[in-house]
Amino acid sequence: MSDTQPQPVDLLIEARWIVPVQPHGVALEDHAVAVDGDRIVALLPIAEARAAYAPRETVRLQEHALIPGLVNAHTHNPMTLLRGLADDLPLMVWLQQHIWPAEAKVIGPEFVRDGVELAVAEMLRGGTTCANENYFFPDAIGATYRKLGFRAVVGLPVIEFPTAWAKSQDEYFERASEVHDSFRGDALVSTAFAPHAPYTVSDESFARIRVLADQLDIPVHLHLHETAHEVEEEKQKSGLRPFQRLQKLGLVNDRLIAVHMTQLTDGEIVACAEAGVSVVHCPESNLKLASGFCPAEKLHKAGVNLAIGTDGCASNNDLDMFGELRTAALLAKAVAQDAAALDAASALRAATLGSAKAMGLDAKIGSIEPGKQADLAAVRLSDLETQPLYHVASQLAYATGRHQVSDVWIAGRRKLAARELVGMDVDAILARTRAWRERIATH
Repeated sequence: MSDTQPQPVDLLIEARWIVPVQPHGVALEDHAVAVDGDRIVALLPIAEARAAYAPRETVRLQEHALIPGLVNAHTHNPMTLLRGLADDLPLMVWLQQHIWPAEAKVIGPEFVRDGVELAVAEMLRGGTTCANENYFFPDAIGATYRKLGFRAVVGLPVIEFPTAWAKSQDEYFERASEVHDSFRGDALVSTAFAPHAPYTVSDESFARIRVLADQLDIPVHLHLHETAHEVEEEKQKSGLRPFQRLQKLGLVNDRLIAVHMTQLTDGEIVACAEAGVSVVHCPESNLKLASGFCPAEKLHKAGVNLAIGTDGCASNNDLDMFGELRTAALLAKAVAQDAAALDAASALRAATLGSAKAMGLDAKIGSIEPGKQADLAAVRLSDLETQPLYHVASQLAYATGRHQVSDVWIAGRRKLAARELVGMDVDAILARTRAWRERIATH
């Protein structure tokens, strides 16, 4: 008998397969993850784990793949309450004639809180454990994520016109500073600057953002090159493409989270790679609004960090990251005219570690490695829709639906147990959602 006593830990998750994402393209059979507190302690074969650890709780997932929690790198989650309000319209018509007027009538802390709560419930049931948030009232957004124990980077909005959140340029920056300070050191909620887009933000504001982002050590998250119209309009106004304008202002660097990027030259792709820019691919929103195609495989081949986001529910219309990574992989092949483009393992990586890296969180989340936060999702692969199974990554990317997510943990805390949300009142969420629907529909 060994003199070594098993080490006490809070949780041992035993799974048929574990897909750690790092190292790339690996699926480990009959392995376990040991979790203590909020961290992953070890990843090792089940037999070894049982000998080495004395867990307070053991979860056995005999028909499942355990993956890092999916990371949604671009969301407007309060807009979940606008799902399906104005469909089948081009971007600017959709935005200016429908979405902005609807928001103006209802936007406020309660709208934001209830929209985020609905979004968190949806995301957890789809295996998403972290979101990169971009919306007004970030104080209420962050407080809601904190209350629900959901990981998020909360955008600090900057836009050149008055809104319910702020009336002047100075007020946007003052309130951004206050919100950043209120979440400083928070375990789950951090911040990023979120200037809306080059066509709604001035050079002066961008210059302030550049200085403050450096001082506060936070990312800059914005819509960029979303449509050909946006690029053409900027060229007529300043003689520069929007990306060139940001280069001139010193914002093209490793803090930049550039969302959409459907209109890119080869030179801009190289510049993104050299500067360490992260690009967030939102394929379903871009398809639905006919905004264009992000050259995902060109970016991937050039060494640009590629992340995946759903965008908001008003333009997607869901927060389904399994659907999004599948669409990303399929669209990349069509755009590149190469069936090998953005393979299954690379698409899964973009939706986990790539997204985490874009948000500056890759040292904490995005892969199943000792020392990282225990943000994990279990996916049942025994359903007839995912049988027979030859390659785990292929099944996850091309056949799995979000309804197959059974269990989710964030920072070691179980948030979904056998498809049931933990600590969330679904009936109350639905009742509030229906009340907002009545209010918005009658306007």
